[in-house]
Amino acid sequence: MAKKPPNDAPKSSGNGTDRKPLRSEKWFNIAGDPGMTALYLERYFNFGLTPEELQSGRPIIGIAQTGSDLSPCNRIHVDLEARLRDGIRDAGGVPLVFPVHPIQETGRRPTASLDRNLAYLGAVEVMHGYPLDGVILTTGCDKTTPALLMAAATANLPSIVLSGGPMLDSFRDGKPGFGSGAIAWECRQRFSAGDITGEEFIKLVGDAAPSLGHCNTMGTASTMNSLAEALGMSLPGCASIPAPYRDRAQMAYRTGRRIVDMVHEDLTPDKIMTREAFENAIAVNTLIGGSTNAPIHLVAVARHMGVELNVQDWEKIGFDLPLLVNCQPAGEYLAESYHRAGGVPAVFARLRELGKLRGEALSVSGQTMAEAYADAKVYNDDVIRPLDNPLKQQAGFRVLTGNLFDSGIMKTSVISPDFRERFLSDPEDPDAFESRVIVFEGPEDYHDRINDPALKIDERSTLLIRGAGPIGYPGAAEVVNMQPPDALIKAGISALPTIGDGRQSGTSGSPSILNVSPESALGGGMAIVKTGDILRVDLRKGRVDMLISDEEIASRKAAWQQSIPPHQTAWQEIYRSMVGSLSDGMCLEPATKYNRVTEVTPRNNH
Repeated sequence: MAKKPPNDAPKSSGNGTDRKPLRSEKWFNIAGDPGMTALYLERYFNFGLTPEELQSGRPIIGIAQTGSDLSPCNRIHVDLEARLRDGIRDAGGVPLVFPVHPIQETGRRPTASLDRNLAYLGAVEVMHGYPLDGVILTTGCDKTTPALLMAAATANLPSIVLSGGPMLDSFRDGKPGFGSGAIAWECRQRFSAGDITGEEFIKLVGDAAPSLGHCNTMGTASTMNSLAEALGMSLPGCASIPAPYRDRAQMAYRTGRRIVDMVHEDLTPDKIMTREAFENAIAVNTLIGGSTNAPIHLVAVARHMGVELNVQDWEKIGFDLPLLVNCQPAGEYLAESYHRAGGVPAVFARLRELGKLRGEALSVSGQTMAEAYADAKVYNDDVIRPLDNPLKQQAGFRVLTGNLFDSGIMKTSVISPDFRERFLSDPEDPDAFESRVIVFEGPEDYHDRINDPALKIDERSTLLIRGAGPIGYPGAAEVVNMQPPDALIKAGISALPTIGDGRQSGTSGSPSILNVSPESALGGGMAIVKTGDILRVDLRKGRVDMLISDEEIASRKAAWQQSIPPHQTAWQEIYRSMVGSLSDGMCLEPATKYNRVTEVTPRNNH
């Protein structure tokens, strides 16, 4: 059990004599201006709120509601909202719920990552422009967590994360099966091999989602909620509680109580999300086998917080650490088992054993991380391995560069023994290979041509997809984890090297080279590589190069012309005009200069 947080911050007595004025009072209790005060109060009265609630020095707490029918992964928050309200009111606050633009990874076309920055913008405007003293961030599906952390960083109001939690573990034939997300990639291969029918495909994928909650694998959702806790932005133990557990509703209540205290303590994100906190999160990501989407999102959060963090830090801090959490796709178990083994607190216990815990970082509990997790322990050594029995040593991301791109990453913890044997085990050239590349112009081209015999794809080929980046797609689609042609799958070849300027699902176990910058839509090596070129990948040197002459590279670049699909909506055009690279967090670049925007009260509206 974590130690009880301090509870000695000054609280309002209702007479305004023992507390700092609240931000909301600049709307609801403006000295000498009853006219504007009345205007701001009036419509909040019309659904039953009273002057006693809004004008007695009680903190107004926003609940950023991400749950809806369009967002099944976050729908649990529709139910949890009542417990959040209870906690807020019991601690002396007043809850006000506001909607967040929906983000559902599996439902949104062309890609849900378009919505991360849109939800961020909307949440910032709410936090800045409305009478809120603190905010609860309800998170779950992949992009909801970074979108709201980015908004909290920009606004810098006291903020706390309530994760919705993963689904329960799924089973097949009475045994733990492939988890949600991961089952889709397994079934694609089985379908291509002719082992299952289309109906069986759909049933197997559906059966892997047995309850409310987000993915029950260590995909991007479980990763980002674990990292939110590792950053100190949720109460200890919050991240991994399965959505249907009673503990999840109890955590909601405690989160509601805690945010009220945070307002009185003026405990803001800039005091929590420090450089030390981000280093903790990077380390935890390696230990849990976290998603390749994590660097994109955490770099974005750091930039909006004003903390120096870049993609190279992921290798410097995280590469040499071990993989300890035995959870799919890098391991065997699912998220409910991860929770029962101790969740993030247990991972912090292992990090402490490694001597890598930045214990001085703060938690929303009001304690340092060292204090908050002092009593944490591991309850299952097979699910969360001891240091002397890791799943892998040196399990972090390798950051790569070369003449094909300036920056890309590879998740080394999912390199299978078969892949290593075929591509990385030449004793005269260890951890390196050379390969003929097959280039696809987006996922449609890949699906149309992957089985074309004229491409002569063999067990030594590399598959490359371009036009999948933030500008080119738009939004950077999860399409890089391409499977081999059906003929190779039937012959027992389940994976080839894959490279792309987009992303891939965190539930995928493909050891892709991805998040490539600059993307092909901006030129560079990814724009000019051709089918039949030979690529050299050298993990020891951290390079990926086209083995063509400098003269040929210059000639191709001179002949290159940008070609991207037309904008389909106004937001796509706005997004493309402002978005940065994956290596820089895929932020809206003009937005990164705005920090702590709630420090200045907006002008009156009448």
